[in-house]
Amino acid sequence: MSSPCDPEYAPAGDVGAALMMIDSRLKALYENKTETDPEQQQMLDHFAASMGPTGVDELLDGACTLIYMFMKWLRTACEDHDKDVIEYSVPSLVATMRVMPKTFRPEVIPTMAGLLIAAGTGLSPNLWRAQYGSWREDEMNPLEALVVLLAEHLNRIADDHDFATRLITDALSRASQD
Repeated sequence: MSSPCDPEYAPAGDVGAALMMIDSRLKALYENKTETDPEQQQMLDHFAASMGPTGVDELLDGACTLIYMFMKWLRTACEDHDKDVIEYSVPSLVATMRVMPKTFRPEVIPTMAGLLIAAGTGLSPNLWRAQYGSWREDEMNPLEALVVLLAEHLNRIADDHDFATRLITDALSRASQD
């Protein structure tokens, strides 16, 4: 039975732009730069502003597509080891969110966990979120941070700092060849 949150109904968004932002954050994280570089932040803010209103929606959809693709990879990896992706990944990611109260205020954690669970069960995170209304301004930074946490989680599992980025760029390359 088909769901209105089935990924086939979801826009992919601007996956490339979302990946660029996430990869930039990961590189800073791996270089132990815990504070946002003001120049980099200004460049990202300028980039986001240049996108216009539809571009921001494309970026949001792209971030949700990354969540879906990362969770799909995790689901496959977990199934190969007879593990449940929700049980294996979501509690540790939620625990990490809880220790980051400046980024993840307590009221946004259930939404971020819901995005992970939706994707982990094969649903589109952006269509799942759309059931509850438009994105709110206070969800933007947590969404970006969630994608970074999830990508870093994959990188840690693969013991490769570029694994998550490469996973997506390889998928984009294959899609463009089709």
